[in-house]
Amino acid sequence: MKTWFVLLLLGLMVQDAAAVTHSMKYFYTSSSGVPNFPEYVAVGLVDDFEMVHYDSNTKRAEPKQDWMSRVTEDDPHYWERETGHWVREQQLSNADIEFAKQLFNQTGGAHIFQYMYGCDQDYETDEVNGYMQLGYDGEDFISLDLKTETWIAPKQQALATKHKWDNDKARTAAFKHYLTQQCPEWVKKYLNYGRSSLLRTGLPSVSLLQKSPSSPVSCHATGFYPDRAMMFWRKDGEELHEDVDLGEILPNHDGSFQMSVDLDLSSVPAEDWRRYDCVFQLSGVEDDIITKLDKEDIRTNRGGKAPLAKAILNQAINGAGGCDPGSRPAARALPTSSARATLRGTYFR
Repeated sequence: MKTWFVLLLLGLMVQDAAAVTHSMKYFYTSSSGVPNFPEYVAVGLVDDFEMVHYDSNTKRAEPKQDWMSRVTEDDPHYWERETGHWVREQQLSNADIEFAKQLFNQTGGAHIFQYMYGCDQDYETDEVNGYMQLGYDGEDFISLDLKTETWIAPKQQALATKHKWDNDKARTAAFKHYLTQQCPEWVKKYLNYGRSSLLRTGLPSVSLLQKSPSSPVSCHATGFYPDRAMMFWRKDGEELHEDVDLGEILPNHDGSFQMSVDLDLSSVPAEDWRRYDCVFQLSGVEDDIITKLDKEDIRTNRGGKAPLAKAILNQAINGAGGCDPGSRPAARALPTSSARATLRGTYFR
């Protein structure tokens, strides 16, 4: 739960690089006594890119992607209707946080209530995972187990809610239907609306970096998209598993990604370096990017190809320059608030 609030504040993206997975998520956050932060914030994300935003300061649902702004070409009242939906949600959520404070015997202070729901679909296996979680003050309050169609309550204060919701089989079945049937359909539609950005492929620039002569050599790729990528070192064509440190996939400011894999060469004679190479593989791209280990191509802090610190900074800021979301196809009518109406009334009470 603590992660949710950090994501909303910092706008960071959490990505799964293991499979061809696409997702849709909604995050609602109500707060009380938190300075310099709206009392209510709602965001919708596709593949962890924010597509719609509403907060209690603006009191207006707004598109966060170019292709979302075109919805009015087919549905002129879409944003007016979405705004009305979240105005009502804000009122209900304010009541929820007050109810939660009563449950925990609280009066003043800063308090946060969060509600998250959505789905992921693996497009290789067609497996769908739906989720619905509620939290309070940074900790889980209650969540839906779709396999058993029951509610999990880690807090004693949530037991009464759990028993009430477990007995409402019809509502739980409605949640399951939305999360496993309707939600994946909307994911497909959003992918179609934002095809040129959400389904684009961008190849990286790959560099060899080394801080000092005794440091590992880092094979660094930046500017690739999507985040489903692999990177490894080889010796004589065989993948290495020892003396190798694979870093995380990290986001660049332009929506592309970067990653690196380090190789410790401290015990390798200089004449054997030519036997090593770095391999980058991107999902959906047939050809690998292979970079031979050559001392002449290594960027270092000693004034090699380019100063190392400057090279890393430029790559982090600029990415590869080939992943501009750019122009996108006109969107057809997007889901209205009624598609999510069945999810309301699910909070603490």
